[in-house]
Amino acid sequence: MKKFILIIFLMLYSQFFYSQGFIKVDNGKFTRDGKTYSYLGTNFWYGMNLAVSDKERLIRELDRLNVLGVKNLRVIAGSEGNVTTPWTVQPTLQKEPGVYNDELWTGLDFLLVEMKKRNMLAVVCLNNFWPWSGGFAQYVSWANNNEFIPYPPPADNGDWKTYQQYSARFYSDTNAKKWFENHIEKVINRVNSINNIAYKNDTTIMAWQLANEPEGGNNVTEYRNWLHKTAQFIKTLDTNHLVSIGSEGNTPSVENGTNFERDHDSPYIDYYTFHLWVQNWGWYDPMKPKETYNFAITKAYEYIDAHIKIAQKINKPIVLEEFGISRDENSYESNSSTKIRDSFYKSIFEKIYSSSKSIPQVAGVNFWAWGGEGRPRYPMSIWKEGDDLIGDPPHEYQGWYSVYNTDRKTKRIIRNYTCKINSNN
Repeated sequence: MKKFILIIFLMLYSQFFYSQGFIKVDNGKFTRDGKTYSYLGTNFWYGMNLAVSDKERLIRELDRLNVLGVKNLRVIAGSEGNVTTPWTVQPTLQKEPGVYNDELWTGLDFLLVEMKKRNMLAVVCLNNFWPWSGGFAQYVSWANNNEFIPYPPPADNGDWKTYQQYSARFYSDTNAKKWFENHIEKVINRVNSINNIAYKNDTTIMAWQLANEPEGGNNVTEYRNWLHKTAQFIKTLDTNHLVSIGSEGNTPSVENGTNFERDHDSPYIDYYTFHLWVQNWGWYDPMKPKETYNFAITKAYEYIDAHIKIAQKINKPIVLEEFGISRDENSYESNSSTKIRDSFYKSIFEKIYSSSKSIPQVAGVNFWAWGGEGRPRYPMSIWKEGDDLIGDPPHEYQGWYSVYNTDRKTKRIIRNYTCKINSNN
């Protein structure tokens, strides 16, 4: 009897202890235990897979980030496809609808446990508009008898618009959406196999994110309905955690079918996210830095300011959760110069930091992405299973935007600004 009472007491104590410290939104700001919370984080999307392929490296990477003061990691908790699925991280969590890789579940458990030890927080991304983790297109293919997916570049004859319209079919496909809801429910209700904490009760998780860069494309009405209804569905399962979209923002391409203000206009979406890609969008040419760099900075600042104004208007926190730039002269060599990148990182960090001093809604920034000690099989290779996992996803040439453990000046800039931004807390 005494043993039974002790077990009940420990369960209740654990439930109370771990219910403390959730990130909340209060008057347009993130708060934790009543205090302002802001952060400089990184994209560490491959953490779940790294926990399976190389636990010791994962621990080293988390230690490195911890030393830099990086306490917020954006990770994925969903990948779809079988072993033959191209351009996709392998192994995947979901091989077919409802059929899961238990080893990867344990990897996600391990990642969260190790993050908790370092007082790190996770923004957990549940799906993906792009093919590098399967995502929307894989769900659509499953729902249509494994229909061929028209992959974008670097696939032969790949076309971005064709792929985007295929991926946007997801919002209108009843089976695809239902399978994803089943996945959401499975993630949120999971109990960590290592520390026995239910994910929905885990203070290590800051937010659930609907998807990476979802776009309306040519299916805008259904897209916006899906944003609202899916965020609402998450809130019915979990009232502890925040919900965000994973939005790229009002990008220069009007065909993306996004509207930053309207997309976030839901009581179930707690904060704004947007991304910044000066090189991808043609504002910066790494082969012509003298001619294009200053223009890129001007455009970047204008872009940031425009999105911040919307967050101010609605009074919700805002996070620039992706930005990056190549190494000098677009080099993919890990030991090549990062002079322009370092200047760019410093400018963007300073812009977010200085904005946060006068605009309380400005809450965070994540660089893309931490590569750590990982290295491509060879510079500019395409990732395949067995290669090191780094910041560049499998459909991109490896070594493009990754920050390595040997990029000393870049790391000093990151460390300097984690100190500044963390001092707001």
